[in-house]
Amino acid sequence: MNVVLWIVQVVLAVMFGMAGVMKSTQPKDKFAAKLPWVEDFSAGTVRFIGIAELAGALGLILPALTGIAPVLTPLAATGLAVVMVLAALTHVRRKEPSAIAFNAVLFLLAAFVAWGRFGPYGF
Repeated sequence: MNVVLWIVQVVLAVMFGMAGVMKSTQPKDKFAAKLPWVEDFSAGTVRFIGIAELAGALGLILPALTGIAPVLTPLAATGLAVVMVLAALTHVRRKEPSAIAFNAVLFLLAAFVAWGRFGPYGF
């Protein structure tokens, strides 16, 4: 089970890391065509979301890998799960069902990591 948790952590870290770098470093106009929800938020808010995703991605891997403050790994997973709930609410408001489904999958994966690392497979 520990191996499965690590696999899910790495997959989530890559996905959130790439999304976080994109949202925090590029102007929102550059990716507005691919992510239409950014029109509803200011550039600062989009950048903040990107930084939160990037921090969560790093938090999924680094504390567990280094053994320094490993409790941060399940906390990062919990934070990313919260981000996905908020993202899903945005997509509900915008009537974007495919995005809601994607957010739900990411939420379940993040919740699985949080459960596993807080619970029986914690560090």
